[in-house]
Amino acid sequence: MEDKKDTKVAGYLPSPKSNQNSPTSSEYREETAAEIAAPVSLTRPTFQERSKDSSGAGTDTKAGTGMGWAALALSILSLFVMPILFGAAGIVLGFVARRRGAESLGAWAIGIGAISIIVGIFILPFF
Repeated sequence: MEDKKDTKVAGYLPSPKSNQNSPTSSEYREETAAEIAAPVSLTRPTFQERSKDSSGAGTDTKAGTGMGWAALALSILSLFVMPILFGAAGIVLGFVARRRGAESLGAWAIGIGAISIIVGIFILPFF
């Protein structure tokens, strides 16, 4: 025998099969559950924090400095030859160098590469 509440709900819901008069309330009950997972950290450790944990902390700054010099060289080269290609490569390597710890070299490479691209697109076509 059905509750009054179940009968009232069943009256508002359409029948899943058209040849039956009224569905039973058990056809419309759903099972819901909350999944339990380990909490996810919203902050990632910075590069410096990760490099402190590793044994070769000195090699990380050398890699960033080398990447910074390469980015700066590409950006300066882009002022004279193929500004779009070398400027974009200098900007990308500049971001990588900044991420690896060479903040000033990466910033200079990004700035010079951006200036080179702007000059290459807007000023050089008139000469």
